Amino acid sequence: MARQTGPKHKIARREGVNVLDKSSASLTRRLNIPPGQHGRKRKKRLSEYGTQLREKQKAKATYGLLEKQFKKIFKYVESQKAETGELLIALLETRLDNLVYRIGFSQSRAGARQLVSHGHVKVNGQKVNIPSYQVKVNDVITIDDKTQKNPLVLQAMNDRKDVLGFIEREGASGKLVRFPKKDDLEVPFDTQPIIEYYSR
Repeated sequence: MARQTGPKHKIARREGVNVLDKSSASLTRRLNIPPGQHGRKRKKRLSEYGTQLREKQKAKATYGLLEKQFKKIFKYVESQKAETGELLIALLETRLDNLVYRIGFSQSRAGARQLVSHGHVKVNGQKVNIPSYQVKVNDVITIDDKTQKNPLVLQAMNDRKDVLGFIEREGASGKLVRFPKKDDLEVPFDTQPIIEYYSR
């Protein structure tokens, strides 16, 4: 299964914003310094294309997607009659791995993806091991009994007391009650340049 590997801090520093699910003193200190030996000297004014590209890369890095996956989602969004930017965020947010993270079963999207791909997550009582699975409204997401006792999962659930408005959580289960809207969450990228990038 294809996924993003390599140093996570390097990705965040390249984008100039924290696209990761957690931070550290090291990342906070170096976030505005691009990676590489000559990172401090490489700051240039981006062209219009460069700005569009960087926003797309931020979105991909935030949700841990590769180009083929991201482009497939965008092409589907583009074919719909809904507002493109809002639907794009909604589809990214309702991926199973992202919802496992948002509900609070994991402290990071990478950890949530691992829970799903290792078969620890159920949707409406059926085991689903596909991180990109598109969750529908009123679908109930649970984790198996053994995984509920995992110290990392317990810590994540204790740390995440509140969930976003489009999700309900009760114990070790969560439910998607409606499609998310832009106002429900803050994302570290702008969808308009992404639309322009793929419309070239």
